Amino acid sequence: MKKNLVLATALIASLAMVGCGGKQNQSVATIESEKVLIKTAAAVSAEVGQLVEVTANIQPYKQNSITPAVQGVRIDRILVDVGDYVSKGQLVATMDPIQYNQANTQLLNLEADLARMTPVFEAGGISAQQLEAMKTQVSVQRDAVANLKKNIELRSPISGVVTARNAEAGDMFANMPILQVMQINPLKITASISEKYFSKVKLNMPVEIATEVLPDEKFTGKVSLIYPAMDAATRTFTVEITIPNAGNKLRPGMFARAIFNLGEVQSVLVPDVAVKRQAGTAERAVFVVKEDGTVERRVVELGRQIDKNYVILSGLEAGEVVSITGLSKLEDGTAIEVSNN
Repeated sequence: MKKNLVLATALIASLAMVGCGGKQNQSVATIESEKVLIKTAAAVSAEVGQLVEVTANIQPYKQNSITPAVQGVRIDRILVDVGDYVSKGQLVATMDPIQYNQANTQLLNLEADLARMTPVFEAGGISAQQLEAMKTQVSVQRDAVANLKKNIELRSPISGVVTARNAEAGDMFANMPILQVMQINPLKITASISEKYFSKVKLNMPVEIATEVLPDEKFTGKVSLIYPAMDAATRTFTVEITIPNAGNKLRPGMFARAIFNLGEVQSVLVPDVAVKRQAGTAERAVFVVKEDGTVERRVVELGRQIDKNYVILSGLEAGEVVSITGLSKLEDGTAIEVSNN
């Protein structure tokens, strides 16, 4: 009887041990099945062109508002309209000549008086002081007539296109310019660039210009002016770019992108498929493979895309290994299994 009891107890203990071992094996199998299977790639270091792209507006190279110097003068004629091309010095409008005619008549009378006084002075009939006073009056009146002539014959000071006409013949000139002329060949682009690139931007450096209006065309300009002071609020400096516009494809007011090539720099690159975009934000991240078989979610700053790779400006070092598959299943600390076959 005692022998049978011992056998029964041993059998129960053996079954218990088998049951416990089964649970352990089942737990290990569950952990193994929870690992995310991924493929990986290493971040590499390579020399790439450092391209800095900034937004800007296209502006006229020069612009001029055409107005007479005298207020309250009636406009006689306007000889050009919006869209017309004008040359430097071309007559574009005339004003009522009444004031000019009156001043010119006064000048003619003074000149006649001077002509009569000269022989009288030579005969000793008047003093040298009287003669000089008359000469001064004639000189002042000549200047006044010349000024009035400029104000009744309005000429364009630049070559360009008429972009605004704010009056008609017969209107009295007030404060608003009669015409506006813009020089659109070449054009000018003003762009603001981060202060960290100040030492790399040089005069006459070529700059590529792209526009949304002409997405399939690229234009090339040159840096023509670098402002010496920084904007303290934005930590940027201003650059002016001059761009030829012989075909008049570009127009003032267009939105543009100015792309500066600042030379080759050593950069970190990863495949574009390794970068996960956080929905609803501008945040970008990669998943770095750790030695303990998990991944670390790492926020990175992206540079430009080169073929199928992204330049990483910060957040990742060359040689670190990142996941290139299964990103939607990964979180910080997720267990992984690597299979690059």
